[in-house]
Amino acid sequence: MLAYYLKLAWLSLKQSPVISALMVLAIAIGIGTAGTSLTVHYTMSHNPMAHKDDRLYALQLKSHADTHNTGTEDGLYYQITYQDAANLSQQAGPVRQSPMIRTGFTVKPTKPDAYPFIADGRAATRDFFPMFEVSFIHGAPWSAEQDQLASPVTVISQSLNDKLFGGGDNVGKTIDANGKSYTVVGIVEDYRPQPLFYDVNNGAFHMHEEMFIPFSLLPVHEVEAWGNTNGWKQEEINSYADRLTSEQYWVQYWVELDGPEHKSAYLQQLTAYIEQQKALGRFPSETANASLRTVGQWLEYNEVVSEDNRILLALSFLFLLVCLVNMVGLLLAKFLRRANHAGIRRALGASQSQILAQHLMEVMVIGVLGGLLGSLFSLFGLAGLRQLYPGYDQLARMDFTILAALMALSLVAALLAGLFPAWRIGRTNPATYLKSQ
Repeated sequence: MLAYYLKLAWLSLKQSPVISALMVLAIAIGIGTAGTSLTVHYTMSHNPMAHKDDRLYALQLKSHADTHNTGTEDGLYYQITYQDAANLSQQAGPVRQSPMIRTGFTVKPTKPDAYPFIADGRAATRDFFPMFEVSFIHGAPWSAEQDQLASPVTVISQSLNDKLFGGGDNVGKTIDANGKSYTVVGIVEDYRPQPLFYDVNNGAFHMHEEMFIPFSLLPVHEVEAWGNTNGWKQEEINSYADRLTSEQYWVQYWVELDGPEHKSAYLQQLTAYIEQQKALGRFPSETANASLRTVGQWLEYNEVVSEDNRILLALSFLFLLVCLVNMVGLLLAKFLRRANHAGIRRALGASQSQILAQHLMEVMVIGVLGGLLGSLFSLFGLAGLRQLYPGYDQLARMDFTILAALMALSLVAALLAGLFPAWRIGRTNPATYLKSQ
């Protein structure tokens, strides 16, 4: 029976190609618009570490005066000072922990005829890699001893490895970056979490890092930060050493704990640290405190998904609703034109439910065709976004989950639009059409 209804649906679509094409186009335009907005929203709101959301935490400290306005809802800066990062990284407690900054390097290729180029980088501890589940192709993170001794080592991405060495296992080779020599200890797959949850200071969708170096190299190589810096009091900073001992906020700090039950214990440890720093003349605030936020909370706190994006998503679904209303009118016109056929089938013994099923099958075919065409429209829309906004290169890409969601949405939307017209034609009075025949 299903195959028979499908055959009837296809014949019906062929009998009125113009109105059928209009219905497919109506739902396709609505799905294409909604799909483009939904893809961007989904990528923005996606939590790449949802499976560790009860263990990974972004750390914040209030070490500034109460009179200073941070511009945040809770009076905390997104980052901490280098002093606090260096102190906390020496304390036990978390399973893993890593202070970090975004930086960059001028890399000199090994080929004499090749020009130097810029590579995005990150200074962090060795815990960064297992904490954020970075996959190694060759080698491994630098050792704890190399972390402590500020050894000039590096972990590079697969893309940088291909660019410099043409691929392969190049652990042990050296790289000339910023005029300094770094020994490669590991090569990782290009790490591109979307959004870049661990550092959203300069946007959550900037390019991935290609070079990783030990955080302990900051004072040795005077590594410059490529991120934001916030200060809350007048300080004379005439050297890199002054920057390290300043009260400026420019370091991100992440910890991995055993679980939620360990969070309260670690917060007590941070409270003890704050009291210790107060005794040393720092942390002038009477309400000095620490905060630990999960990845999901961190993304929401940083408003990675803006209100404008939510409004755009809502408007796109309203546009889809308008398309469905138009589709209802077209379906009514199409089905009522064939009311005599439905009346004759009723007279021959077909039930209302069979007539309803027949016409809903036709609606489902329209929904599938509209979903396929709408997905294609959405892909074109995303390609346009990538051309207009270079920062959307990774953001505006559709995956299988979104594609499946669009097909399901198109099918459901078509069925909702077709329920009333199919019900209306199913209540056809067969006697009326028998008389006319």
